[in-house]
Amino acid sequence: MKGRRFRLRLAFAPRLWSKGASSFGRSFESPMLRRLYDWTLDLANRPYAVYAIAAVSFAESSFFPIPPDIMLVPMSLANPKRIWFYALVCGIASVLGGLVGYLIGAVLYDSVGSWLLNVYGLTESANKFREGYAHYGHWVILLKGLTPIPYKLVTITSGFAGYDVFWFTVLSVVTRFGRFFILALLLSQFGPFIKQKLDEHLAPILTVFTITLIGGFFAFKYLF
Repeated sequence: MKGRRFRLRLAFAPRLWSKGASSFGRSFESPMLRRLYDWTLDLANRPYAVYAIAAVSFAESSFFPIPPDIMLVPMSLANPKRIWFYALVCGIASVLGGLVGYLIGAVLYDSVGSWLLNVYGLTESANKFREGYAHYGHWVILLKGLTPIPYKLVTITSGFAGYDVFWFTVLSVVTRFGRFFILALLLSQFGPFIKQKLDEHLAPILTVFTITLIGGFFAFKYLF
């Protein structure tokens, strides 16, 4: 009898764990967070959706702290037919924004550039990053453009370091389009599964995303 009860518990354990995980996620989820997520899903059906995601992607490469993934993922899940188009828009806007970031570093570093990096507490790291160009060259932009390190930090310091603008543009195209199209590929293949997990565990997933984002700033600060 005890053995049968034990087997029954084992059989229901995955369901109980899944239910418990969902309850845990919901217990830490604020109504405002859920409304923001639902608003972003609804945004995909608005005529200005493309302009919104382009603006965020453009700004993120030059001064804005929030990456476009926060809009790209839910908008793609809400409108799967436009996943690749959204990724293309993000790539183009990110490269153009990166050129603005480069200009800030090259021409306006003493005013705007240093102020932005000072806001993030990264002025000293930018100086070390500038020295790194002499040793790493192209690899700096290639690797940093694909990592959680915020791209605006790469673009501003690239201009500050006087890196060749032609190669900066080429490598920005490679890294930014690569990043967004890899994400689009994952969304196109696992979209329903990702949406289910976001619906069930929105707060924990966004917490991990936020920690990763903050970790990118710390990586820039302490690795250079």
